[in-house]
Amino acid sequence: MGRVDVTDKLRVGVIGAGRWAGMAHIPGWKRSSLVDLVVVCDIDREKAQSRAKEFDVPSFETDYEKVLSRNDIDVVDIVTSGDNHEPLTFAALEAGKHVLVEKPVCHDYKDVWRAHALATSKKLKTKVGLTFRYAPAMQYMYDLIQDGFVGQPYIFNGWEQNSQWIDPAGPSRFARADTGNAPIKVGSLEGYGAPTIDISLWVVQSRLTSVVGVLKNFVPKRKNPDGNWVRTNVDDGDIYIGEYENGAICSMQSSYVTVGNYPGIEARVYGSKGALICRLVEEFGECQVLKSATPEAVEFVEVPVPASYFPVGYKKGESWRSLFYANLVHNFAKEITDGGEANQGNFAQSARVQEIINAVERSHRERRWVDLPLDTGVGD
Repeated sequence: MGRVDVTDKLRVGVIGAGRWAGMAHIPGWKRSSLVDLVVVCDIDREKAQSRAKEFDVPSFETDYEKVLSRNDIDVVDIVTSGDNHEPLTFAALEAGKHVLVEKPVCHDYKDVWRAHALATSKKLKTKVGLTFRYAPAMQYMYDLIQDGFVGQPYIFNGWEQNSQWIDPAGPSRFARADTGNAPIKVGSLEGYGAPTIDISLWVVQSRLTSVVGVLKNFVPKRKNPDGNWVRTNVDDGDIYIGEYENGAICSMQSSYVTVGNYPGIEARVYGSKGALICRLVEEFGECQVLKSATPEAVEFVEVPVPASYFPVGYKKGESWRSLFYANLVHNFAKEITDGGEANQGNFAQSARVQEIINAVERSHRERRWVDLPLDTGVGD
């Protein structure tokens, strides 16, 4: 893909004007010097209009097809409920738009590869809302690993866990229908596990060859929108271990019913020369901490993150939501305007993440180790 003429800014349309769009996506686009946010779209007219007014966006829509048909839009950002991601993503790509979409792109990794193939055929760039790789501390940790700080990676430990939905009275969207005796559905593994899986593949720089895992439902009943208690057999906590091609191993867990603050990410890399721990949790006025240790100095010490890893306008104490997403959207805009092959966190990476999610689910259902790739001839 060639370099985009940057005399004109990229023009962006956001589809979905809910809470996460207002906390992370829209502020991120407004912060980037490379883009103009030109439209906000939501099926709820009042919500779309309110977001447009709040962030000084010149127009709003209630029909996503009108957004996709506009010739003055280069990038579409999809921030809707998860089941709408797949059809909206394919429609946006068919319309010739670069696409940022929240996870998951699709529930089946093969469909994510299809989306990647379509984007590639149209010379479009893609990105998935795997937010936490864009934390300044995580980006710096990656660069330290690339520079050889840990040596050969041996072990990766990763988790995302907090108490977002520990209260059985919420969220009601989890309890729209009684699951009865149906098998457990994937929940936390896909919603919370995906970012740490992404980080693990990124920093270990190797692919998994096998996994074994378990999904658990700890909160068996929740209130539905009518106020009735119903059975909700959804994975709200999970653990798996895995083996990498390069000989490393990992342990991973996710849960949204574990006591702790947001976002609750921790990534630990132990290698032949050193170790790094990146913790992304809002605690004591900070939302990220990076620590390191070596065989000569085994007590972990904090590592300052250089100012160059922070977005323009950063102020100490800023919420992780706007801080991390500002890096994500500006990175995407720069990848598009610079041209070339650079495209981190794209649909190909998301397909690998989704394949691991699908593999862990299979492992749980069949009570065994599952080898990767799941199918030959799929993806790259």
